[in-house]
Amino acid sequence: MDLLAGIFTDYTLRNVALGAALLGLVGGVLGSFATLRRQSLLGDVLAHAALPGICLAFLLTGTKAPLVLLLGAGLAGWLASLLMLAVLRSTRLPEDSTLGVILSGFFGFGIGLLTFIQHSGDSEQAGLDKFIFGQAATVVGEDVLTMAVLGGVALLLVGLLYKEFKLLTFDAAFASSLGLPVRGLGTLLTSLTVIAVMIGLQTVGVVLMAAMLIAPAAAARQWTNRLGTMVWLSAAFGVLSGVLGAVISATRENLPTGPLVVLTASLITLFSLLLAPERGLVWDWRRTRNNRRRIRLERLLLDAHVLYNHAELTPESLAQRRRTSAARAKEELAELAARGWVAGRGGRWELTEQGHAEAHRLEQAMRVLPKALNPRAESGAGGAA
Repeated sequence: MDLLAGIFTDYTLRNVALGAALLGLVGGVLGSFATLRRQSLLGDVLAHAALPGICLAFLLTGTKAPLVLLLGAGLAGWLASLLMLAVLRSTRLPEDSTLGVILSGFFGFGIGLLTFIQHSGDSEQAGLDKFIFGQAATVVGEDVLTMAVLGGVALLLVGLLYKEFKLLTFDAAFASSLGLPVRGLGTLLTSLTVIAVMIGLQTVGVVLMAAMLIAPAAAARQWTNRLGTMVWLSAAFGVLSGVLGAVISATRENLPTGPLVVLTASLITLFSLLLAPERGLVWDWRRTRNNRRRIRLERLLLDAHVLYNHAELTPESLAQRRRTSAARAKEELAELAARGWVAGRGGRWELTEQGHAEAHRLEQAMRVLPKALNPRAESGAGGAA
């Protein structure tokens, strides 16, 4: 409780939590579109491409003012995105290969510039390497205000062009047929992702920035099939990750905020992958198990129905038909009895009215299913007749 209260009373913790929350909010919203467009690696490319921009901004201005460095990072990320789009449009290079080449090229260039600056003897260069892994503790009120302005612009544009971005995400060809500037919208959406990267560099750094675009969106995707709901959930997960990561880092000394924010987002994603009702692995395993049990009982009922109509239904006859032991057949009959489908009568078993009705329904479904799966077979047979 004291830590939660510290968000409102402690200056440093409040700035760090607000900065991380803004990153989670903007990254969650824009990450939803990147994830659905199968451009999850785009955030990684833009983040790594920002490093040479930071170094060049320092070399040209000689200052470490956060706004100047972030503008340099944003410009470099934007140029990397334009280069990526140009390569994809003018060559046959696969998208993943293009992203990998640009990522490694820009990041290598940035490391080279950073090494040059560190050996230049300029005392002002100290701290530039913190942008690689982030240093959230250095966030001050002015930085939070800058993040809020940049994030507000990005979110405003997403809100104004939500329908266009939605159409671009799911069916770019249809959007083009409606006369929408698909290339321009794609470039704008990528540019907005650059803004999210700019917001996150000081908090989580170049290396971990991609996780704040991917993890909240991936977690939200497990809970819904609707884009609007996914965007809201992704934003909420991003904000929650930022605040919790900042609070946890304040519990002990020398706990890095950026990695803890990313770790929190990863845990939320893992929780969603396992326990989300629609797509979670645990629920999927449970549905699969229930479906297998239902199919086994339905087949068992059909076997019992055949025996009851054409022979006699006893554990021995059921065991012989299903090629199992008599003891196992008794257990299976007990399962059918528990559902009210069969009833024991002096060593023999009979189907109840409910059992007859269910068996009839299953037989009808088995007759209809092949026709539904292959309607041409029936029409072909009718034509031949």
